Amino acid sequence: MMLSSLRKPLPLLNRIQTLFISTQPISQSLNKPQKPHQNPPKFDSTTVTQTLSSYNNDHKRALEFFNWVEKDCYFTHTTETYNRIIDILGKFFEFDASWDLIHRMNANPLSVPNHTTFRIMFRRYVSAHMVNEAIGTCGKLGEFGLSDEVSYCNLIDALCEYKHVVEAQELCFGKDKVVEFDGFRVSDTKIHNMILRGWFKMGWWSKCREFWEEMDRKGVSKDLHSYSIYMDIMCKSGKPWKAVKLYKDMKSKHMKLDVVVYNTALRAIGLADGVGFAIRVYRGMRESGCEPDVVTYNTIIKLLCENGRVREAHTMLDEMAKKGCTPDEITYHCFFGILEKPEEILKMFDRMIEIGAKPRMATYVMLMRKFGRWGFLRPVFIVWDKMEELGQSPDYNAYNALIDALIKKGMIDTAKKYDEEMLAKGISSKRRRDLGSMLMLGSSDGG
Repeated sequence: MMLSSLRKPLPLLNRIQTLFISTQPISQSLNKPQKPHQNPPKFDSTTVTQTLSSYNNDHKRALEFFNWVEKDCYFTHTTETYNRIIDILGKFFEFDASWDLIHRMNANPLSVPNHTTFRIMFRRYVSAHMVNEAIGTCGKLGEFGLSDEVSYCNLIDALCEYKHVVEAQELCFGKDKVVEFDGFRVSDTKIHNMILRGWFKMGWWSKCREFWEEMDRKGVSKDLHSYSIYMDIMCKSGKPWKAVKLYKDMKSKHMKLDVVVYNTALRAIGLADGVGFAIRVYRGMRESGCEPDVVTYNTIIKLLCENGRVREAHTMLDEMAKKGCTPDEITYHCFFGILEKPEEILKMFDRMIEIGAKPRMATYVMLMRKFGRWGFLRPVFIVWDKMEELGQSPDYNAYNALIDALIKKGMIDTAKKYDEEMLAKGISSKRRRDLGSMLMLGSSDGG
């Protein structure tokens, strides 16, 4: 049977989940006293973190597990496990609960908050467009001994990552700086790279060029990362030949290029001059002593797939293994995007997991949407079942991919069941006029 070899990927995680669910139903109140295990299992921090991650899209279940493993199994939470649950809660805007946990952390010397703790808070606040709260959090870091350059950079990085670069630039270079750190020079190359990348994330190409030129006027030193970002900007703005020119300028200046610059250059050259020229640069890269990484191979494989040279892409995939470079989920996404037969895709999915490239949620969603568009429901459920077997809890996009596939096949009652399940987990449901209208007409599952 297809994917039959995938039955033992995470046995320990599955056993923990089964034990937890059997001892504490999800409907049970967290405040209700529980009878501890007489012989509680022993967990380490890594195992608890992995189990929390499996409930990444079900914050109620994650918090129940977090409390259960502490109260019933006598596990002492670490900074790592606290950070993981805080990240999950922040994803669902449970910021008050996150702060309660941060104060609990601070009271225990074994789990004090660190830079990662507040980097998570910055990112979750900013991703929810709660910029003032993120800046306010930065102002509280003196209480935790973390009011330093690292925290400042984490705040600016979060603002730029989630398209609040205007606010980031104002904090760094505005007349009325809200945040100040003694001894930290805001004109640092690293900060300018963050702002440049922020404009890139916004897709505001004229501001990218303006800021790039402003760096020159201000005398800001540009490093390889600066050039790599700007080459990426040129590619994404539809001007890969300009990225190629920048790459050639760097070569003419005898700059020692790293793998990140080469990876960006390979993509630009592939778009501007063709995949053949990109492969030549790839070979030259190796001859210069710069070893390719997984991104290098992914870039070449993607270019080959986009140009219909699938056999050569498979050859490159085999070369990765020979060179000791393990493919990741992005490698397989390149193939999933161009394969046109469900059995071929499932075979590749099988190979992906066998070699240890754990699928991301985006992988499951991509495959379910593809099978759903084609009208193949069985492969949709194969992927869905594998997602649950590997310990992943479905998110908004995964539920919607499944529900859309069910609706397309006329299975309205089943679609409604999954719609209600996602609502019960606190995941907002997508409005579907088709689903509503069919239900009002009294439709039921088709064969």
